[in-house]
Amino acid sequence: MTVKKFNLPDVGEGLTEAEVVAWKVKPGDTVAINDVLCEIETAKSLVELPSPFAGTVTELLVEEGITVEVGTAIIAVSEGAGTDDATLDGAAPQGQPTDAVAVAQAPAAEEVFTPTYGKLVADDSSDSGLAGGPLVGSGPKADAVKRRARKRPAGSVVPAVTVAENAEGTVQDNQALLAAKAAEAPVAHRTTPARAAVEPVTQVPASSAPQTPASQPAVSQPAASRGAAIGGTISGLVSRVLAKPPVRKFARDLGIDLADVVATGQRGEVTREDLVSYQAQRDAEHDQADSFWGASKKPQDQRIERVAVKGVRKATAKAMVDSAFSAPHVSIFVDVDASRTMEFVKRLKVSRDFEGIKVSPLLILAKAVIWAAARNPSVNATWVENADGKGGAEIHVKHFMNLGIAAATPRGLMVPNIKDAQDLSLKELALALNELATKARAGKTQPAEMQGGSLTVTNIGALGIDTGTPIINPGEVAIIAFGTIKQKPWVLDGEVIPRWITTLGGSFDHRVVDGDLSARFMADVAAILEEPALLLD
Repeated sequence: MTVKKFNLPDVGEGLTEAEVVAWKVKPGDTVAINDVLCEIETAKSLVELPSPFAGTVTELLVEEGITVEVGTAIIAVSEGAGTDDATLDGAAPQGQPTDAVAVAQAPAAEEVFTPTYGKLVADDSSDSGLAGGPLVGSGPKADAVKRRARKRPAGSVVPAVTVAENAEGTVQDNQALLAAKAAEAPVAHRTTPARAAVEPVTQVPASSAPQTPASQPAVSQPAASRGAAIGGTISGLVSRVLAKPPVRKFARDLGIDLADVVATGQRGEVTREDLVSYQAQRDAEHDQADSFWGASKKPQDQRIERVAVKGVRKATAKAMVDSAFSAPHVSIFVDVDASRTMEFVKRLKVSRDFEGIKVSPLLILAKAVIWAAARNPSVNATWVENADGKGGAEIHVKHFMNLGIAAATPRGLMVPNIKDAQDLSLKELALALNELATKARAGKTQPAEMQGGSLTVTNIGALGIDTGTPIINPGEVAIIAFGTIKQKPWVLDGEVIPRWITTLGGSFDHRVVDGDLSARFMADVAAILEEPALLLD
């Protein structure tokens, strides 16, 4: 007879102990491989432990309600062709050898088994805080989508498409230029070149300010005010982006902020060519959104795009880590008129296709996040430190969406995720959300369902909260907090009327996602909530 002992496994990342809640077997029971032995409660979930071998239960080594450390033996099972201990050891009571030979042989026949489970990732978005205030800033563009590099004109060849800088140009001319540039835009994703950025100085130490001699008469208040006004005007002129009037008009027509465009003019000004190139790159990114997710039949590990971290991105990452903690957070917020989302949800509730399915605005937000992530891929990524000990890292951009939903349960906060959520229809996504919530409330969420998350949504609005600064789920780079939707006064077409308003709060890992990218992602999510019909495009 061989007696095997089953040690309490580590079913989650960093798990050190667990409580045996309920045994599903008793001594004398015959068990097969993968039969449930017991339920254990970890810090975040209730987990069923399956048997790693077949045989007869000889002893339960831990009583129900007892908390034990990982690696502690909790059950003993004897292997032997469906026979029990009484048959194998004679007629003696279970666990009691009949002679010295049996006693001597028992230790030699005993084996201990400790399985290795996958990692359990838990979200601390509701019970963690930032050390200091949230980081803000723009910095180089973080999107890992590759773009065509621009060449500066210092003695360079004239580009294939040129426009005279002092020409007004017509809308047709501009559209033709955009079409020509879009045709040149690459289809495959490539690494984004670093974009220079100038951070404004927000504070000047008093010790560095010019000092007024004691003998100098004090400046009168009106004169000081005029000096401040003149100084502000000069500062505004100095920091203003250089561009000629026709270029500024072209930028307004395209909805481009000149500050986001790399200037290649000989005097540091933004040219029309710069705008054409910038817009072509934006269009190329949006056109690739439909094909971004990759072939759904392929394993997920074959749909991960690996982008080497080097140059400006590596320097930016180090600066962000030095200025905050391991995942430097940047948080932004946006108020959204969700009135049309509320109308859409109301229609879905009475739709025959959604009969018996719980529908809420969270469903539309989930779809919006998936849609926006395809347009801004770097929010759907993971920062991975290299194991070579040299301080290197990679950004793993995921071409799949395992959408995490933070769920408050009696046992604490859990973040199960919906695998390959990008492939689900609106109805399928609604069913998945309902199943996720039901299992989470019942404490039946398994560790595998909380692994491999891509991006998390936390619905703090369900608790009547307007907004917050959520903490990013480990292994991810973005999390969205969905605030409560309630009627507020809103200015629409010059009139103040009641509308259904919500606030979105987003936190992003500043090593991967900079201010520009996080703002574009949040704007895309807000656009869907304001007009759900965009999902039909």
